Amino acid sequence: MSIKSKIIEILEQNRDSSISGQELANILSVSRTAIWKNVQSLEKEGYDINASTNKGYQLNKYNDIVSNEGIKIFLSKKYKNLPINIHKTIDSTNTYAKKITIDGAEHGTIIIANEQTSGKGRFGRSFFSPVNTGIYLSILFRPKKNIADTSVITIAAAVAVCKVIQALTNTNPKIKWVNDIFLNDKKICGILTEAVSDFESGIVESVIVGIGINIKTTKEQFPKEIKETAGSLFPNNIYRNQIIAEIINNLFELYNNLSDKELINKYKEYSLILNKEITYFKDSKKYVGKAIDINKNGNLIVEDKNGQIYILESGEVTLHKK
Repeated sequence: MSIKSKIIEILEQNRDSSISGQELANILSVSRTAIWKNVQSLEKEGYDINASTNKGYQLNKYNDIVSNEGIKIFLSKKYKNLPINIHKTIDSTNTYAKKITIDGAEHGTIIIANEQTSGKGRFGRSFFSPVNTGIYLSILFRPKKNIADTSVITIAAAVAVCKVIQALTNTNPKIKWVNDIFLNDKKICGILTEAVSDFESGIVESVIVGIGINIKTTKEQFPKEIKETAGSLFPNNIYRNQIIAEIINNLFELYNNLSDKELINKYKEYSLILNKEITYFKDSKKYVGKAIDINKNGNLIVEDKNGQIYILESGEVTLHKK
């Protein structure tokens, strides 16, 4: 670990207090001049560090740069060694994750970007991913299980995101089946899961879970076509590093227990559409029905106006506007 990385790790661990240059020098066994030069370098990289002659160095409370050091502070001990790759700008974390999957990237590899130039959403849509305002990450899983045993990974990701948002912001996020997270009737998060399986064996070789969350993107920043439907978290006292770490902690715990019945029960608790009238598509036709349940595989159970029951394995639904 470089001196700069060690300084950031110490400053992240001591956000509520200042630490003197001499103390940093003693901890890292370098000169105070070396500390000063590395702090200057960090500031050029965008870190907002308060420097006081009498007190020392301290990260500004609004400093929100995503870093390995900042994330690992909040990671559970068993996940601290997961490989985390952070990029300032990337086309798409999912696209990059697929490339390194082919090259042999290991299970649990995490790709994070501060900006995406071609963020991916479902059905070929784009995901607006401006610099410094969101969380854009992808996680590579190598389950080596059959498709049926991995079908609820997207469900697990949605539950993990909701649990973290609820715990850290004291708000009430909801899931619009199957992969969108809403807060105060605005979409704040999208999840895109992409899998590669062996057709003959039916074994899933890899699953990439992409998660995009609007943290502090303003209404003015959103493109015109989503300005009225998209929203952001706007947390006051939490940082992207903490949110990312807690999502990792929660998602890996859920991933290791995908067969647990409580996963679907929790997903239902967060549901935005259960017991409500929805508009859905089946065989390319639009219908109106009531979302009555979600089965153990994460499929949506819908009852139409004639009392006919349908099981939706995939697709898109919206709350019906009367």
